[in-house]
Amino acid sequence: MSAQIIAIDAMGGDFGPRSIVQACIACLSATPSLHLTLVGQPSLLEDLLASQPVANRARLQIVAASEVIGMDERPSQALRGKPDSSMRVALELVRDGKAHACVSAGNTGALMALSRFVLKTLPGVDRPAMVAAIPTRTGYCQLLDLGANVDCTAEHLHQFAVMGSVAAQALGVQRPRVALLNIGIEDIKGNQQVKLAASLLQNARGLNYIGFVEGDGLYRGEADVVVCDGFVGNILLKSSEGLATMIAARIEALFKGGAFARMAGLMAMPLLKRLQADLAPARHNGASFLGLQGIVIKSHGAAGVQGFQSAIQRALIEIQEGLPQRLHGRLEDLLL
Repeated sequence: MSAQIIAIDAMGGDFGPRSIVQACIACLSATPSLHLTLVGQPSLLEDLLASQPVANRARLQIVAASEVIGMDERPSQALRGKPDSSMRVALELVRDGKAHACVSAGNTGALMALSRFVLKTLPGVDRPAMVAAIPTRTGYCQLLDLGANVDCTAEHLHQFAVMGSVAAQALGVQRPRVALLNIGIEDIKGNQQVKLAASLLQNARGLNYIGFVEGDGLYRGEADVVVCDGFVGNILLKSSEGLATMIAARIEALFKGGAFARMAGLMAMPLLKRLQADLAPARHNGASFLGLQGIVIKSHGAAGVQGFQSAIQRALIEIQEGLPQRLHGRLEDLLL
């Protein structure tokens, strides 16, 4: 198998380079064809690598970047004021063909702005969209947009639907069911933007559009791709993560309530651990920026080692599936 090279913005995220480096080492051990390029401050990264055994050091290199984009910096400041940031240098490696993908846990707004500037969008795409897999009763649903585009037109939602459908196909869904997230499933429900988008999708060639879906329908697995604007999508995503964490904490507290509860907890623990692992946000970490002329994966800023590994794995899948090339071909058919 040919090598897959991923550029890692090693300075982004809430926890800094330590957990990112640990995740990279674990991924190298798990995937023999993977090569990683850590972008950031060489002395700091070398110290972190020296502090733990690295069995695959030949597949790990460091590229220097003297600047770091803060999590609270404005995208315009990151775009114009920091030409040698770790985020920008990692994206330039993708642009120059020295890496197949970029993964960053840094500032989302800055990553989107720099990605559009450095890599450009595919023909027919006005704005890239963030998409991630959401666990449902029957499997997974690709939800987009997750916050990159707070204000969207009906045409933007149409483009997101096409891109989400192609992404789902790349992940193994033969004929993805595409739906618009709405406050009801009836045609009369929703704002003007959603109604206009529905009209566009009903007439879209080659798209398996099934209509509106509500939030509970998403979790029942009624659609494979669910489309909304970034404001709604981000709230849904963060609420889902918070709910999963709260339920796990409540269940754990219940099983510590007394002797009988502890005994019941011991009996149920294997199943609960399996359920907790299936629903853990870290397992589904890694949102893809669809619509760019290159692969960019946004890791949650608060992701730990396991979460960042998941983001790298998402990048690997998109490299293996040639997702930008597949998107380009489909977008030509459906949008141009």
